[in-house]
Amino acid sequence: MSAPDLETAKTLAHTLLEEKLCASVNLIPQVLSLYHWEGKIQQDSEILLLIKTEKAKYAALQQRILDLHPYGTPEVIALDIAQGSEKYLSWISDSLE
Repeated sequence: MSAPDLETAKTLAHTLLEEKLCASVNLIPQVLSLYHWEGKIQQDSEILLLIKTEKAKYAALQQRILDLHPYGTPEVIALDIAQGSEKYLSWISDSLE
């Protein structure tokens, strides 16, 4: 997911964490996004959010992002974790209880 500025990104991240919809959010500043929108190629500086959660929480997480995000069509996509450190994946699960 991306956000228009750091304050918006931090607010979204804190809300998702407080509601235990995710275990971790990385905020990556100064992402240059180029995309098609309304028939034109657009360019914006954004903050990228990498949100770690479990499959069981995804639907609720997605809905909450759609409810809170200032964009009318925010990027909300899921990437499956093919492999990962057992200890880290356990930490994600434990954080969401």
